[in-house]
This record gives sequence, structure tokens and C-alpha cells, in this order.
Amino acid sequence: MKLKTLLILLTLWLPVAFGSNGPVAARVNGEEISEFRLERYFAEYLEDQGRALGSIRNPTAYKQLRQKALDALIDRELLWQEAVRRGVVINDAAVQSQVEQTRQAIGGAETFARRLEDAGFDEAGFVEYTRRELAARQVFAELTTVDGPDEKQVRAFYEEHRAEMRRPEAVQARHILIKVPQDADAATVEAARLRLVDMQVKISQGADFASVARTGSEDASASEGGDLGYFPRGRMLPDFETAAFALAPGTVSEPVRTPLGWHLISVQNHLETADVSEQQGLERVRAYLARQQQAEVRLQVLAQLRSRNRIERIDDD
Repeated sequence: MKLKTLLILLTLWLPVAFGSNGPVAARVNGEEISEFRLERYFAEYLEDQGRALGSIRNPTAYKQLRQKALDALIDRELLWQEAVRRGVVINDAAVQSQVEQTRQAIGGAETFARRLEDAGFDEAGFVEYTRRELAARQVFAELTTVDGPDEKQVRAFYEEHRAEMRRPEAVQARHILIKVPQDADAATVEAARLRLVDMQVKISQGADFASVARTGSEDASASEGGDLGYFPRGRMLPDFETAAFALAPGTVSEPVRTPLGWHLISVQNHLETADVSEQQGLERVRAYLARQQQAEVRLQVLAQLRSRNRIERIDDD
């Protein structure tokens, strides 16, 4: 599991004990989701979308995003409760393995213990939360199991879209991000750039790009050494894309500014446009249709859980 997911897991757990204290955002079969918990999760939700709270000027957009974040917390609570109803049991080894991943991702035993202590909680409680989280995931996986698309459907889709299935030009890259708020002043922007320049110098002197990314990047990809995999044109922010596609494999960019902040980009490979074989095309169609089918089933399962349970959304009032 990626570092970002593990940190969100810890962030979500810390406010759970506050469910019965202070204002309530929602109740699921009587179980409270506090406003405090929603606020903590909302910040993570916006960050995952590359947005800052202060950048949302439209009250309607703010409310819609907040409601989506609350939807996600309600769905999580529904899955926890469904796991309890089904008697799902997660063994101690699986729980301890997940806790250890979280501990190491956060920075080791000392940092992990300090994070818990600062919030007024202990590791035993986090272990129990992790058990619930894994049980909820298991239930969701069981409820959303699908057989996949049949071969006639795969073949028909392939024939219809065959001309569109040429492999696009793509680059394989890593990056380091130093975040800068969009409304930051010039001094803040320059300070962030200089931090990135320091990393650029280390890399030019022989430091491994991935290692520098793991310790210095502020992007969710940091735990993966800044790895972005392959991406075609049109997927990244324009300035980032322009710089990445202009780099020769094995080279590192100058600092690149985007609405997220300052980036340093390292390109490993550059693939030109190429035709896709029939076998590759069918495999891609099969995977694409399976993802579509899975997404539809997940939405249906969550809708069914919401309809069968008692949900009170107080934050919407």
C-alpha cells in the first residue's frame, strides 16, 4: 500500500474517538461521524484532487466537495458495519503486517508513537481500527466480485475501436514536488524553488533521484521514489507535460512551475506512437471493460447499502 493511503488511514483513525463529542456531521444506524473527523478527511480529500481549501472561492463548489467527502466517510462506515453483520474476522498476522507498514511509512516506531501520543491515543486502539479497516475492504471485495466481460463483448468493442488503439507517444518519468499554494507570495514561491534547486544539485553530484524523491518530495508518489510510470500527452498539467516530453531519457529538468508548486522531472524512457497487435488490443479492451464493470458494480453495491441502512446527514442541513 502506498504511503499516502497509509497516512490517510492514520489521519482518519485519529478523530474516530471523537465521534460522540462535539458537532455531528452524520449518523449511520446511530453511529456518529463527527464534524471534526469530516474536517480532517476533507483536507485529505482536497489534497488528493490537487486542490487547496483556500483556492475554493465558490460556496456551491465548496459545499459539493464537502458533501462528496462526507459520502466517502458514510460509505466507509457502512462497510464497517456490514463487515460486523457478516462476522468477518481478520487474523492478527494480517493486522500486524498492516500496522507495521503504517509505522514504517510514517517514519519508524518513534515517529509513529509520537503521532499517536500527540493525538491522545494508543497503539492498541489503532490496531483495532486497522482490523476494522481490513474487514471493510474484504467485505467490499466480496460484494463487488465480477466475472468480467464475455469474449463476444470484448471482440465487438475491439473491432469498433480498433483504429483508435494505436499506442500513443508516452514518457516514463519520476518527479519531485515542492508544494506552493496558488496564492503564495513571491518570497514563499522562491523559497520553495530554492529547496528544489538544492535537491537538483545533489542529484547532479551523483545522488539517486528516487532516493532524493523519497525523502524530499511532497507528492503522494514520494514513497515510490517519485515514480509516475508511463503517461501520454494530455494527462499531466501543461507545463509539466511540455518539460517531460522535451527531455531526453536519462536527463533531469530544471525546476518546473505548475499550479501545484515546483517540480523536478527525471525521464527514464520515451516511447513513440506505435501500432498495437490484435492480442495486445484484445487484452487492453478486456481490462478496460473489466474496470468499467467493476466500477459499476461498486456504485451499485454502495447504493444498495445506503438504501438498506439508516443514514442521517446533518452536515447537509
